Amino acid sequence: MAAFEKHLPSDVEIVSCHSLHGPGVDPKGQPLVLIQHRASNESYNLVEKILSCLGSKHVKLSADEHDRITADTQAVTHAAFLSMGAAWAANAQFPWEIPRYLGGIENVKINITLRIFAAKWHVYAGLAILNPAARRQIRQYAQSVTELFKLMLEGKKQELRERVHTAAAAVFKSEGVENLLLRDEVLDRFSLGTKPPQRVKNSHLTLLAMVDCWWKLGIVPYKHMICSTPIFRMWLGIAEYLFRNKELLEECIDTAIEDNTFRADDLEFTFAARDWSDRVDFGNMDGYREKFQSIQRFFEPRFEEAKKVGNEMIKTIMEKTG
Repeated sequence: MAAFEKHLPSDVEIVSCHSLHGPGVDPKGQPLVLIQHRASNESYNLVEKILSCLGSKHVKLSADEHDRITADTQAVTHAAFLSMGAAWAANAQFPWEIPRYLGGIENVKINITLRIFAAKWHVYAGLAILNPAARRQIRQYAQSVTELFKLMLEGKKQELRERVHTAAAAVFKSEGVENLLLRDEVLDRFSLGTKPPQRVKNSHLTLLAMVDCWWKLGIVPYKHMICSTPIFRMWLGIAEYLFRNKELLEECIDTAIEDNTFRADDLEFTFAARDWSDRVDFGNMDGYREKFQSIQRFFEPRFEEAKKVGNEMIKTIMEKTG
């Protein structure tokens, strides 16, 4: 903003806006951030009136507040999905063709990952590299992934359990599944493959690390719901779904230590999370683009189908969580 502002005459007023959703999502009811950076109240009110035709929920923030909340809700969330896509591509896996990746939580992971890679690389690179607040968070996510994976490899079940439950207590203050954002009947509806007859146990390193990252950074994700994206609400929804179900969370910890089914996938995911973090830390736009587009080419044949399913999933889930 400062670099842009210095090239403008002093009498030019500036009101920035940012719709917190992607293409294909109805703006009605979605957050629209307005920043009265250098403008009179009269000019700000005019912009607000013009944008009212979108039917969005207006959220007034400062530029710094916007950057911090965007990092909290978007940059680190995207890093998780980008790392999933990189891991699947590295293992030459189309997850919708593998029974262990179908149903429930996995449907959200697959659909959102494909939705992100079907978009333009610079959108995600800009959010990650050009926002100073985002770098620290993406670095912490990679660190959380690495540290949790090491505990899994070393078989340190009690230490892993203590760390997971400490993070859960910090992020999810209440227990129980009575008021979950998402439920099975919603999660199971949107699959690109045929759901297996029996649910496959999963270590869910991606989600364990996300909640660990929120805890380490002191982020309470519910505080940002007023200006959160659909993707963030779904990500929070499946994290909550896992962490507020005691039996499912214990099963997840047991699986992480005792079951090697996802070990190779978790290894590649750890590599990917660290690699994305390094590219962001170095401010490497070209490196970011190269990696993004190579994964994009791998998944490209299923983008159209995934986009249709993803749009319907977002619409349905937003009705439940909006």
